Amino acid sequence: MRLRAVLFDMDGTLLDTAPDFVAVVQAMRADQGLAALPERQIRDVVSGGARAMVVNAFDVDPLSDAFEALRLDFLARYEQGCARHTRLFDGMPELLADIEAAHLRWGVATNKPVRFAEPLMRELGLAERCSVLVCPDHVSKAKPDPEMLLLACEQLQLDPRATLFVGDDLRDIEAGRAAGCRTVAVTYGYIHPDDNPRHWGADVVVDDPRELRTLLDQALCGC
Repeated sequence: MRLRAVLFDMDGTLLDTAPDFVAVVQAMRADQGLAALPERQIRDVVSGGARAMVVNAFDVDPLSDAFEALRLDFLARYEQGCARHTRLFDGMPELLADIEAAHLRWGVATNKPVRFAEPLMRELGLAERCSVLVCPDHVSKAKPDPEMLLLACEQLQLDPRATLFVGDDLRDIEAGRAAGCRTVAVTYGYIHPDDNPRHWGADVVVDDPRELRTLLDQALCGC
């Protein structure tokens, strides 16, 4: 079936959001008189969300009252500054332009709540270009459940088999496969050191957004 749309995970796939998470964590640690952490230590757990980043940064019991206070502080700070340092990954602006030039549509299916995802897309000038944005707020189950991708395809009025889903986490690939989409795992995202995208069962694995252009050309010409 001919490719009609490309769907992206947001954090670590479409957008390099880690710099804003790093800034929040370091500011919180500074306020507590703690030394800054190596940036890599924070980036490695971004895919785990606020919970993982707070536990990683403060070595706190996630069942404690202290954890919940830190988590809420983290989210409040991030909401205020979620687009200060975030950018498209290198090569992604050209890829999106190529997708649009090929008269394909593109969208985002992310486990990032809409309160953060929508402002990010607006601030980066992507909201008006994106054909669909699906967040956990829109479904009953987030990835790795396929509901999010099935909803995106429904809103695009496309058969999932005509879509390509690109992600940097095992749950992205599991969701894409369960939905019936073609899947691409990227290695440039927020991959935990103990993980290996080549073991996730994706149809294709790429190391750079620019490699997706070749994949797109192959899909469009039926190669």
